[in-house]
Amino acid sequence: MSSVSDNQLANKAQAWSALFSEPMSELVKRYTASVFFDKRLWKADIQGSLAHAEMLHAQGILSAEDHAAIQRGMAQITGEIEAGQFEWKLDLEDVHLNIEARLTELVGIAGKRLHTGRSRNDQVATDVRLWLRDEIDELSLLLRALQSALVEVADKNAEVILPGFTHLQVAQPVAFGHHLLAYVEMFARDAERLADARRRVNRLPLGAAALAGTSYPLDRERVARTLKMEGVCQNSLDAVSDRDFAIEFTAAASLVMVHISRLSEELILWMSQSFGFIDIADRFCTGSSIMPQKKNPDVPELARGKTGRVVGHLMGLITLMKGQPLAYNKDNQEDKEPLFDTVDTLKDTLRIFAEMAGGITVKPEAMERAALKGYATATDLADYLVKKGLAFRDAHEIVAHAVKTAIQAGVDLSELPLAELQKFDARIGQDVFEVLSLRGSLNARNILGGTAPEQVRAQVARHRARLA
Repeated sequence: MSSVSDNQLANKAQAWSALFSEPMSELVKRYTASVFFDKRLWKADIQGSLAHAEMLHAQGILSAEDHAAIQRGMAQITGEIEAGQFEWKLDLEDVHLNIEARLTELVGIAGKRLHTGRSRNDQVATDVRLWLRDEIDELSLLLRALQSALVEVADKNAEVILPGFTHLQVAQPVAFGHHLLAYVEMFARDAERLADARRRVNRLPLGAAALAGTSYPLDRERVARTLKMEGVCQNSLDAVSDRDFAIEFTAAASLVMVHISRLSEELILWMSQSFGFIDIADRFCTGSSIMPQKKNPDVPELARGKTGRVVGHLMGLITLMKGQPLAYNKDNQEDKEPLFDTVDTLKDTLRIFAEMAGGITVKPEAMERAALKGYATATDLADYLVKKGLAFRDAHEIVAHAVKTAIQAGVDLSELPLAELQKFDARIGQDVFEVLSLRGSLNARNILGGTAPEQVRAQVARHRARLA
């Protein structure tokens, strides 16, 4: 029987090469390789491998000498990667084989024994989960920073009157701070969704091996504890083929971007000359190559566009999984690039929006002028009449006639003389003008969740305590 030396095995281009009678074509090699995008998983790969090696040693499968050699080799590989001295090889296809081959170069046969009881199928699933868990933790901090930035702007603008819109028509006056806190609520829910998804990300596939488990006496719970994971995937087939966690994360990320996009749309409208409600700091804008007067809100516009990119990744991942039989299939290699890009896009967007929020200049006079254009206190007049004894539907009809009269006269409701208002209902008194003022309308909505400045400040305090 012929033997194959350790050096010969270490130099093989593929882990399965002894079975094949011809080398992989260069085209197929490039088509199937993932190392140049999955190498970002290197830290998770080493982390998982060290936990696996520690368990193998504890179970008597790996000697103390081999365990020590693996630890020593992985420490050197870590240093090489961090120093930019590690050579990533296309022939070795992915991050796992690259690290394993280098480990075997450094420590010999101990490097080959590391793969006992595992497959690349459960290894990559573990690596992606470990990597994504850490990214979720960073994203959660970035979401907190954005919420905190918006809370501070809201606090400064608790008294500033903004026209609230429905159907993009002036509806009722609201505090600008109240409007911004609506986005804080959205981002708070986003943070909850990420935290909830993290629990399902943080489960261990390692030990499922290729698809059926392994005959070695592994202690999978020990590995889970070492890696600070919350549980073990209970079915070996599901463990290696599941990508629900990636889809769920990308769905949560898509919602964050949708909320960013809605905020972006408002910032773009508010900054336009037609609205003129705010200005965004110059460092977040660009000019025009032909029109010297232009100041374009490029950051919110681009974020609005990048939302489609992230939602597209969600659709791609769902489509990737929809036709796959159990268990692992090569299709799953296509999960990483959309997942990586989703994380990168979301991180960059959250960072820049947290900074941009502090660079918003509010123009209260323009907001108040706009609120006066749309008869924003009409509902307040209806509520006033209800408090005088009318049924709301009757009050609604009366106010509609009053608004029609004001439109024909080209004035606001508050500018109609008392005698004119009393033609619509004799119960209308001098006190109606406080009701018809923008400030009066704002202050009247002093209930939990309302737009009164007192309520805005209470919500600011609640959010500050929550985010502290």
